Amino acid sequence: MAITVREFAEKMDCKIVAGESGSDNTVNGMYIGDLLSWVMGNAKEGDAWVTIMGHVNVVAVALLTVVSCVVICESAEISPQTIEKANLEGIPILSGKMPAFETARKYIKLSESPE
Repeated sequence: MAITVREFAEKMDCKIVAGESGSDNTVNGMYIGDLLSWVMGNAKEGDAWVTIMGHVNVVAVALLTVVSCVVICESAEISPQTIEKANLEGIPILSGKMPAFETARKYIKLSESPE
């Protein structure tokens, strides 16, 4: 199932807090991880990257991996520098209340349901 970041945010009960210009990016899958070097080596292009890291370095990793967006779970704090850099680079940053596991479970249910 491929949907836009905007549709993904709506269906996942997330708010786009930065990088709105990239909200038409396509979400093709999901990757969960907090260790930036691990994410760099394993996330796939088009993934929605789920993490609790709100540090500015997530934008650099998102650019390197060409993920569709970054989902910050558990309402974790997102630094002002991260928001500024994401807006500059057009990397959508989403804020969600659910833990990563629940976010993944909701995405799986969404991807399995008929459109």
